[in-house]
Amino acid sequence: MIKNFILLFILIFVSSCSTNNAVVRTSKPDPRKSGTPVAQATRKPIYKPTGQKQSDTEPQKPKISVSNQDNSAVVLEATTRVKVTTQMVLAYIEQYKEIAKDNMVKTGIPSSITLGQAILESGAGTGPLSIQANNHFGIKCHKEWTGPSISYTDDAENECFRKYDDPSGSFRDHSYFLTSRPRYSTLFQLDKDDYAAWANGLKLAGYATDPKYPDKLIALIERYQLAKYDAEVLGKEYTPIVKSQPITYENNNEMYTVVKGDTLYSISKKFNISIEELKKKNNLTDNTLSLGQSLLVK
Repeated sequence: MIKNFILLFILIFVSSCSTNNAVVRTSKPDPRKSGTPVAQATRKPIYKPTGQKQSDTEPQKPKISVSNQDNSAVVLEATTRVKVTTQMVLAYIEQYKEIAKDNMVKTGIPSSITLGQAILESGAGTGPLSIQANNHFGIKCHKEWTGPSISYTDDAENECFRKYDDPSGSFRDHSYFLTSRPRYSTLFQLDKDDYAAWANGLKLAGYATDPKYPDKLIALIERYQLAKYDAEVLGKEYTPIVKSQPITYENNNEMYTVVKGDTLYSISKKFNISIEELKKKNNLTDNTLSLGQSLLVK
């Protein structure tokens, strides 16, 4: 009797334990059939160390590259001191020569003087005033100016300089100053093709405080043959000033002025440079040379 009771107790105990065991699922629950949200796997952000190459999807910083085939440097001083290359000066002349010639027709100011002063005072268009304000002659506001202006430290701190929508406005005002100021009236008694007299006359009239201003201006006019534009306006034949020695720049690059009898071959031999390299340095498309032409030879 007792044995039967013990056996019955054991059977009841085993049966109750088996009903409490957890159910093991062999498949994932379908979130669409359950109200319980299912956690989704997430990726942690990947942090790249400084200097690591950016991926194609990341924003790229703009890359600035400078290409300069002509490394000869000229230092120009005016409102600021800048260093420019021969090619930059030639490009500047090409861009503004027609404005200078047109001003010469209208006002009588030699285009060589206008271009020479613009190159000298704007650093061939690279100076801060010419870049930020299209002001190529360092023209200050003066009391009559009512247009836009820019503050720039020159002789004094934060001086007022005129700002133009276009560089041609600066050229126009430059011509107006010379024609409207009584102190410059004696300049217009000079020959229109006598740039040396005009350069010295500007200094005597008080245009610049630099005692070497006329020499710098004349050197630029002769170096880049700016007087040929005066000859074009006057309908005269241009005779370039031929220098016996090449002009040496700050980094020992040299310019040579073509004289009668010169050829690319003879010049290449004289300066130990190949004809192709000589043409490349000077952007020549053929072997044609002209009397008085300036060539970069080193």
